[in-house]
Amino acid sequence: MSLSTRIAMFLPYLRRFARAVTGSQTTGDGYVTALLEALIEDVALFPDVGNDRVQLYKLFIELFDKLNIPEKKWESPYLWEKNASEKFISIPEDPRKAFLLHALEEFTYDEISEILSVSVSDVERLIETASNEISAQLHTTILIIEDEPLIALDIQNMVEDLGHEVTGIARTHEEVMKLFDETQPKMILADIQLADGSSGLEAVNDILETIEIPVIFITAFPEKLLTGERPEPTFLVTKPFNPDMVKALITQALFLQQDAKLVQS
Repeated sequence: MSLSTRIAMFLPYLRRFARAVTGSQTTGDGYVTALLEALIEDVALFPDVGNDRVQLYKLFIELFDKLNIPEKKWESPYLWEKNASEKFISIPEDPRKAFLLHALEEFTYDEISEILSVSVSDVERLIETASNEISAQLHTTILIIEDEPLIALDIQNMVEDLGHEVTGIARTHEEVMKLFDETQPKMILADIQLADGSSGLEAVNDILETIEIPVIFITAFPEKLLTGERPEPTFLVTKPFNPDMVKALITQALFLQQDAKLVQS
């Protein structure tokens, strides 16, 4: 298989990453073009073994760290790119790259370790640094839907540790709708089993019929969501949950600005 065939499917995503990490389509494309020119000149730069996508991003990062392509002013027509550029102005380069590789490109920590040529513990530290800075820039209000008081308190503490505000804790469908109408939160953290026997999915879907906001499901019943037969949530945490995972998902949801997807109940 030719090198061009091996990497062709990954180039659109590499361009996306390059745009996000530089804040400019023209500058990002300049780095991608430089990478392709280097490969045309010497195909031996690309390893014959290993994960092709990981190796492509690794080579891009190595070239990115060596070159200094002048930034070209460019106004993106896409809101997420404009937001990403503005949010990342004050974030150091290494944490920015690690966070984007994880949140935007969905590489594992082990893969990011290989791409950036650092240890996994360094990857964790870099992503945490970026997450904290993004959270500080993106203060938001969050409604918690959870019928277990102790779990709700743990989630509230996590949210507030990130600098966000909890608008309320709802235990039933009626409380969900009432609190949402009264406080108009910008994000929802939801269990799917409520105290009145109703489904948190139904409550969330009722909200998403009128407004699109990020939703993170925290549930002991992931099989009710991950069926493969209906739209599945982008953000899902299984109980018992890892607090760091919940914090990371909150930051990712805010950064990616993904439209809430209606989950059919």
